Amino acid sequence: MKVKFNYVPLRSLILLLVIGLTGCDTLYFSALEQVGIHKRDVLKDRIEDAQEAQQEGKEQFVSALDEFKQVLSLEETSLEKRYKSLQAEYDASEDAAEEVRERIAAVESVSDALFDEWEKELELYTSAALRRASKKKLLHTRRQYRNLIVVMKKAEAKMTPVLNTLRDQTLFLKHNLNAQAISAVRSELGRIERDVDKLVVAMEVSIDEAESFIQGLK
Repeated sequence: MKVKFNYVPLRSLILLLVIGLTGCDTLYFSALEQVGIHKRDVLKDRIEDAQEAQQEGKEQFVSALDEFKQVLSLEETSLEKRYKSLQAEYDASEDAAEEVRERIAAVESVSDALFDEWEKELELYTSAALRRASKKKLLHTRRQYRNLIVVMKKAEAKMTPVLNTLRDQTLFLKHNLNAQAISAVRSELGRIERDVDKLVVAMEVSIDEAESFIQGLK
C-alpha cells in the first residue's frame, strides 16, 4: 500500500505493522485513521495496486505466449533449454495471477469497510440537505465501484483458461521433448492466442475502469 503522509511516529508505524501482520482489517483501518489515513485513501491505493498487478499480469501472459511460440518453432536439439524457459514463464504467470487475485481481494476488503462506515455516518448529520448530498454521493460511488469490481473479476476469470492450457502443454512437453510432441501441441497455439488476446482486452478494460474510478474519488 502506498502510504501518503509526511510523518508518522515510530510507535504508530510499529502498531500499523503488527496489526497488518495479524490480518485484522478492522483494527488495521482504525490504526491507519489514527495517523490520518482514511479508508478512502486506502481504497484508492489498493485500486492502484490492483491496476499495477493487472498491467504486470497482462505483460507476463503475453511473454508466456511468446515463449510458447518460440518452443514450437525451434529445432529438436534446442527443446530441453526452451522447455525450461517455458516452465519458468508458466511459473511466473501463476505468480502474476495470484498477485492479481490478492489485490482484488484487498480492494473488496477495504471497500466493504468504507461503504459500511459511510452508510452509518449518514445518521450523524443534523442537516437534511447535507445528508441527502452525502447519500447521493455514496450511491453514485457504490454504483461505480460495483461496475469496477465486475470488470476486474471478469478479467481475473480470463486468466484461468490460459493458465490451464499453458500448464497442460508444459506438462506434456516435460515428458515428450521431441518433434512429435511439438506437432501435437502446435494445434493448441491458435486457442492459446485467442485466450491471451481476450485476457489482454479484459485487463485493459479493467485498468481503464479502475483509472476512471480513481479519478472520481478525487
